[in-house]
Amino acid sequence: MVIIVENAITVSQLNRYIKAVLSADSNLKGICLKGEISNFTDHKKTGHFYFTLKDNSSSIRAIMFNGYASKVKFAPENGMNVVVSGNVQVFERDGTYQIYCETMEPDGIGALYLAFEQLKEKLAKEGLFAPEHKKPLPAMPMKIGVLTAKTGAALQDIINILSRRYPLATLVLVPTLVQGENAPKSIIHSLKLVQQYDDIDVLILGRGGGSIEDLWAFNDEEVAREIYRCTIPVISAVGHEIDYTIADFAADMRAPTPSAAAELVAPDCSVVLQQIEGTENLLQRYTVNHLQNKFNQLKSVVDRLKLMSPSLSIANNRNTLEHLNKRLDAAFSTSIEEKDKRLLKSVEVLEALSPLKVLTRGYSITFAEDKIVTTVENVTSGMTVLTRLKDGEFRSKVV
Repeated sequence: MVIIVENAITVSQLNRYIKAVLSADSNLKGICLKGEISNFTDHKKTGHFYFTLKDNSSSIRAIMFNGYASKVKFAPENGMNVVVSGNVQVFERDGTYQIYCETMEPDGIGALYLAFEQLKEKLAKEGLFAPEHKKPLPAMPMKIGVLTAKTGAALQDIINILSRRYPLATLVLVPTLVQGENAPKSIIHSLKLVQQYDDIDVLILGRGGGSIEDLWAFNDEEVAREIYRCTIPVISAVGHEIDYTIADFAADMRAPTPSAAAELVAPDCSVVLQQIEGTENLLQRYTVNHLQNKFNQLKSVVDRLKLMSPSLSIANNRNTLEHLNKRLDAAFSTSIEEKDKRLLKSVEVLEALSPLKVLTRGYSITFAEDKIVTTVENVTSGMTVLTRLKDGEFRSKVV
């Protein structure tokens, strides 16, 4: 082989030529390429993606500039199988060719679904869905905030149900975009706005059904974080019963539909009235029983005070004294009677034994010198004696 130096070209000329050839090849424009991501780098400052796509035997460098990267719904990761579309071009400075990607989709799974699962996992790890953070709903809210489109069917459903079930509450509408590119910012703004009022008891954030793209604003990360930070209990009511969004997990309660949210947030007035009547009856019974118990306690205290009062003590002592006096009088009378009887009996005995008793039967008693004469030897001639009869006495002289 003969080398002709005059015909030699520079490296730059060669790379420029190859770049021109590849750029002119229509087969390398809008090409779809699938492979596994490796060496992925997300430049935070520029927003560009740099990575390598590979299969079992080959690899190619890839780049996705910020304008396209910002539209990717999911977070690319090493080891993820994706399908990209773009143009193959030569990086003239290094003499390498690479694919400049304009779109990226997961291989075998939808991009939105993957983005949903990735964000759900991320926020769950941070604790945004923790049950202990959920705020309880008020039992009887008096002011209910509704964040939804002012012309949507969801609002009308909520109004109809609240009017029928719970007309006591005041409904505060905060018109909010619930679909489209500006919807996340609108939702966040409405959440911040409604928290400036301290008399709103609960919020319903929702919209009617739609495709996953229509509902995507409720899968926004910043929307979820604002719901988590909200100081007012939030009910998420997005789409139909089968639709789940990130907002559902971040909210304090999920309702399958806006209509269901209205039923959850407000009690049925008829049921409330029954509960009030039951509570009223219970309160009446409690009040009567309580007052009766207090009356009995008061009566017991009054009775004890009466027992402890000086006047009652004096009266009781007076009664006791009178009773003792009566007993003493009765005992004294009984004692006198018994002594009279005993005296009379003794008198009778004495009379029965008295020598004078014999006189009544015609006998007499003779005394000589104040002694009873029992024998003639007791007297002498000339002695004066006294003879006592039943009706008198006389003196005589012994001869």
